[in-house]
Amino acid sequence: MDILLIETCKGAHVRPKSVHGMLWLQTHFEDDHWEALASKLVTLPLEDAKALSEDAQSAGLTLNYLPTFSMAGNY
Repeated sequence: MDILLIETCKGAHVRPKSVHGMLWLQTHFEDDHWEALASKLVTLPLEDAKALSEDAQSAGLTLNYLPTFSMAGNY
């Protein structure tokens, strides 16, 4: 896996998981965002994450997308 996208209520966290994933992300973000990307601190709006995902897959990268989920409590 090269990039992991984790959906949250605020968007999708972008987490590079390989050197190829990080290098690809660096070609799509400005230099001043690279440290945040490497530190796994970037959250994108869901529509932007979807576009990023499609573009990365078209480039041959492997992505994993974890949708939002909730756990039902025992009542």
